[in-house]
Amino acid sequence: MRINTLDELLLAVKDRPRKRLVVAWANDAHTLEAANAAVEAGLVEAILVGDEALIEKVCQDLGLPKERFRVVHTATDSEAATRAVAMVRSGEADLLMKGLLSTDKYMRAILNKEQGLLDPGAILSHVTVMEHPGHAKLIIAGDVAVIPEPEFKEKLAILNYLVKTAKALGVETPKVAVLAASEQVLPKMSSSSDAAMLSKMADRGQIKGALVDGPLALDGALDAESAQIKGLGGPVAGDADCLLFPNIEAGNVFYKAGTKLGGAEIAAVVAGARVPCVLSSRGDSAKTKLSSIALAALLA
Repeated sequence: MRINTLDELLLAVKDRPRKRLVVAWANDAHTLEAANAAVEAGLVEAILVGDEALIEKVCQDLGLPKERFRVVHTATDSEAATRAVAMVRSGEADLLMKGLLSTDKYMRAILNKEQGLLDPGAILSHVTVMEHPGHAKLIIAGDVAVIPEPEFKEKLAILNYLVKTAKALGVETPKVAVLAASEQVLPKMSSSSDAAMLSKMADRGQIKGALVDGPLALDGALDAESAQIKGLGGPVAGDADCLLFPNIEAGNVFYKAGTKLGGAEIAAVVAGARVPCVLSSRGDSAKTKLSSIALAALLA
């Protein structure tokens, strides 16, 4: 069954066996509230890695039952990140989440060549699932947060992560729009030529399990009337499930405009590691954090 809202995502994950979430440096109220909500909702079992005394104090302050979690003590945030990643590597946990530590330390532990979670040749990318009040279905987008200026092979990896996520959400044959500023193929604009190559690869069966078209501008990708006015044919134009952005600036502006001005809610994970990794921010809403954990659990 196709999942069309984030509430439907939560319900779908509740019906599955619980995954084990390990949280690196889970010392703060924001992180503990998110982990508690995910456990309470029946999405995951939670392992908290961090300062045990501080975790206990924050749980007391918030009125959260500490016995709801397994707590693993570490003295520093770097040690917590290393320990959490090691627990994933050993099979003790199925997905990873960032706590109070910096994104730099979190990513460094994931990317560690000897003890991290990245297989040789793998590419990390950020995948966002957006529920926009003005749009009838979820939008799966990337990359808005990790790869600044993706090269062609990175765009291919991003595309595959988008398709995998869409399929996990019940989209049988995802429609992927490879975005540029216009639908014209302009050799001096790498976004349009890359989009045309990806589209042709899909036509020839080199990209399987999805319909891919590009270059498409954002209006032509999402709005059927705009696509009709522009004379755009094919199954993707005006009805895209997935948006592949040409660079992080375009993707990040879309992400923030949607959430801050458009009332959109999102779920997001970092894909490409051995397990999905939740990269939450203190500024994320409670629903975003819970939905991101649910998305990670769905993909794990």
